[in-house]
Amino acid sequence: MPETLTEVDFKNALDTLTARVDAIEQSAGNDHLSIGVMTGNLDTTIAAFIIALAATAYDIKVDMFFTFWAVAALRDPKKAPPKKLMEKMFGWMLPRGSRALPLSKMQMGGVGPKMIRSIMKQHGVKSLEQMIKEAGEYGVQIHICEMSMDLMGFKPEEMIDYPNLDFVGAGSFIQMISESKQAFFL
Repeated sequence: MPETLTEVDFKNALDTLTARVDAIEQSAGNDHLSIGVMTGNLDTTIAAFIIALAATAYDIKVDMFFTFWAVAALRDPKKAPPKKLMEKMFGWMLPRGSRALPLSKMQMGGVGPKMIRSIMKQHGVKSLEQMIKEAGEYGVQIHICEMSMDLMGFKPEEMIDYPNLDFVGAGSFIQMISESKQAFFL
């Protein structure tokens, strides 16, 4: 016949389990990942979002910091706020959104990005645009470098509509990294 637990035995067992769970949670540290995205290439931007989405699957908080050339990936091609001549020139020279990003290798006169997107589709891999949408749904925070925006003449109103997007300085990203368990730079 199985033993029955007394109320005291049950409380002791519960306290022991609670203490063990608390110890495990404490040893796990800060489940926070910071990703610096700098290059602005299609393949590195895809890699950044794959890592971000994988981390969210493990309940890890993710902050992404887009700076310099990577900021162009977050431009909305349908938005065109008024700009001065130099700002317009940067806008003309840089990709207008994620669908216009070049590959870091094998650009092949502009065919390379189309090829990799086609191969991704054949293998059932989500598009970069789908990954960005999912990242927003899963709470990935995107921070855009204010200095990069200023230098390249980008305006906040030309960026994509994203639920967790803000504009910060590099110091804010350094603070995020200091609070993160892990950091990647792409």
